[in-house]
Order: sequence, then C-alpha cells, then structure tokens
Amino acid sequence: MKRVLGILTIAFLGGVSSIGVYKLFVEKPQIIVEKTVEPALSTMNASYTPAVLNTSSVPTDFTEAAEKTVNTVVHVKNTAVKEVYNPFEEFFGSGNGKRKQERVGTGSGVIISSDGYIVTNNHVIEGATELEVTLNNKKKYKAELIGADTKNDIALLKINSDIDLPYITFGNSDNAKIGEWVLAVGNPYNLNSTVTAGIVSAKGRDLQGNTNIDAFIQTDAAVNPGNSGGALVNTRGELIGINTAISSRTGSFIGYSFAVPSNITKKIIDDLLEFGNVQEAVMGFSFRPDRDEVEGVEIIEVTPGEGADLAGLKEGDVIKKVNNVKISKIADLKGQLNAKRPGQNVDVTIERKGEALTKTVTLMKRTSFDSSVFGVRLKDLTKEEKKERKLENGAKIVRTTNPAFVEFNVGKDYVITKINGKKVYSASEAATLLDSYSPRSSRRLILEMVSPDGQVERYGL
Repeated sequence: MKRVLGILTIAFLGGVSSIGVYKLFVEKPQIIVEKTVEPALSTMNASYTPAVLNTSSVPTDFTEAAEKTVNTVVHVKNTAVKEVYNPFEEFFGSGNGKRKQERVGTGSGVIISSDGYIVTNNHVIEGATELEVTLNNKKKYKAELIGADTKNDIALLKINSDIDLPYITFGNSDNAKIGEWVLAVGNPYNLNSTVTAGIVSAKGRDLQGNTNIDAFIQTDAAVNPGNSGGALVNTRGELIGINTAISSRTGSFIGYSFAVPSNITKKIIDDLLEFGNVQEAVMGFSFRPDRDEVEGVEIIEVTPGEGADLAGLKEGDVIKKVNNVKISKIADLKGQLNAKRPGQNVDVTIERKGEALTKTVTLMKRTSFDSSVFGVRLKDLTKEEKKERKLENGAKIVRTTNPAFVEFNVGKDYVITKINGKKVYSASEAATLLDSYSPRSSRRLILEMVSPDGQVERYGL
C-alpha cells in the first residue's frame, strides 16, 4: 500500500513539473482583459421636456466686463468741516469753545463721459465742503457738485482733466433679467477696484421702512461700505445700476444688495444737466396700497384734467403694463415713471371688469408732493401766486390731515417759507425736509408760514 501511494505521489509531482515547464518555455503568454458591462438604463415617461443647454451663451469668466469697468469706477472722498461748540473749552480753556471738526467719508463713483462727468450716490457726497476723486490710475482731481436728487439718492459730479477719460456705457435696466449674471465694481473699505459677481435676485424691490417707494435692482453680488455709488454691470460691461444700499444687521454684506436702475439714473442726470433739478412725471391718479390678491396697481381716484383722466382711466382700473413692461406692484410702476419725463406718452394696459384695454397717457409734471410723516400735501407756487402774495419762495399747503395743524387752524393755502430757519423753494424740497424729521427726535421743528391773509406765523412742533 505504501509503495502504491509513493508511486502516485511521484507521478503527481512529475505531472505538475511538466505543465510548469510547458507554460514557462513553450506556451505563449496571454493577457486577459475583463470588461465591465454597465446595466442597461431603464426609461420612463416624464411630465417635462428636457431643455438643451446652449453652453455658448453661458459666460465662462467675467474678465471682459471687469476690464471695461474698473477704469471707469472712481474713489470719491468727501471732506466735511463743521464748527462744534464745547462749553468746557470756553470756560476752562483759552478760546471761545468753538473749534472746527473735520469728517471724512468715502465711496465710489462712475465716469459716464470722456469730459469728466461722474455719477454717484447723494449720501456719498452729502454735506461735503470738499470733494476729491481718485481714478484707477491713482490720479487725483477736485470735483464739483453739479446737482443731486435726494429722493432717488443720485448725485452728479464733474472733474476737469486734460485728457479724455474712460467712461462706461449705459445699458437698459428694463432688459435685466432675474438670474442674469452681474458684477459690482467699487471701493469697499477703501480697497480700490474691487470686483464681485452675483446674479440679479429681484427687480422693482421696495425697501421696507423707507418713506419713498423704491424700485431697486436686488443682487447677491457682495457690496460693502465704500461700494456706494459704484457700478452694477452686466456681462457685456454695460451699466445697469448704481450700487446704493445693503440689507444688513451688522453693517456689512450678508447676502443682498440694491442698486438704482440705470434707466432711472440716466433720466435724473439728464434732468440735472438740462433743468438743474429733477422733472418728476406723473399720470394723475391715486392708487390703493399693494394687496396680495391683486396683481397690478389699482386706481382709487383720478385727478380731473390730468393725464390719466384725459386718457380715459377710471376708478377701479388695475394697471397691468406700461409700455409692455409688466406691472405687478406699486414699485414696478414707480420705477417706470421715474425713468420718464413730463410730456412723454406711455401705453398703459389696464384691466377693467375682466377686460384688457390699452390707453395712451401723456405724463404731466408733478407739482404736488406728500409728506408722509406730517400728513400734508404741498404744491409749488406759481409765478402769479408769488407775485400776488409778494413771496420769493415757499410751498403751498393744499391738504392736511395733521392733528396739530388742524388744532391751530393751519391748512389749505398756507405757505411754508422756512423749515428750521432754512428757506424752502419747492414743494419737493419742503416734503423731503419734513420727512427727514423724526417725531421721536429731541430736536424741535420750527416752521415759518404765511397765512392766506398774509400774516407771518411760526409754529414749533
């Protein structure tokens, strides 16, 4: 038995050796490739049609827009000098207690013409005794204030240069679309020529707590203190807005910024250059506050003899479009009107009892302004009224609901001539000054008025 097992073992080892020698020296080597086969994808019906992405229309970078913009955006330095009084210095020092105090603020601006006109925010230059502009090439210039619109927070400056300056091209802000890429260019925290990117988050945005109805472009491009007055541009490098405000609890950017649309900015600049002030266009009607159940602006009262009345608009009509631009809320309508001039015609699409109608309205110059804080409506004095009442300046009250005014029998046909010692020359200026006053402020408001019978009266509120 042992002999048989030995023979089998020797035979097995001999066979293995023979196979090994054959594999090593006789048989040619083979490479075995394993191919993994993906399982077939199952298909199913869907309730949508897949869109084909046109990659050629999607910007891969923003270098071209940035290069077009950075040299047109400037740094604006605002130096304000005011006199302050310290009684301790008067009694215990060597002087009269008065000394000059200098305050320096900074912001941004955008060159809009080769001869040196620059647009910025009014709050960037407000109260300045001296303005200095620094270009992207570090050259500095003294700037002159041409005009400003406090309501829309736009100001126009001018510098004199011996060379043609690079300037930005205006785009049509009405054509900006939600989701469109945009760049914000400015000088946040004095970091010159800073470019940030984002998208248009919303249009016709009205900021809560503001006495004005705004129509801002909202973006998520990072904007911080110092960006004010800078450029918001599309991917072609066209100006579509002036960066103006941020929504923040900290004072720094937390996700949203707001810009005055370029169409409104351009109209304000043109008015300041041609007339020295802003020519505000109105249709001539009162509207109901925005309501969730109504898309559009509902008319509640039409002013006799003005544009809306002459065009056939009526109480109860709901404005849906202006020149084919959709109107969903009051801010949308305000944005369209702020970009128009008195005398222009606009096509207004309304809904009346379920029927869509289009009326052509001739816009008129706004002559009455409301102070929401004081509940008073003011109107500009005509040349005839100034001559008849022997007044050089003032704003006439045409309606008031203010209890204090009613108590003192102050109302229609009274003329406000001074507010806290400052002469007022228009209804717009008077309304702005009144609305800048806070009832919670410890500072008294002194109004000087002329009654209908010519008596000068003063009231402290």
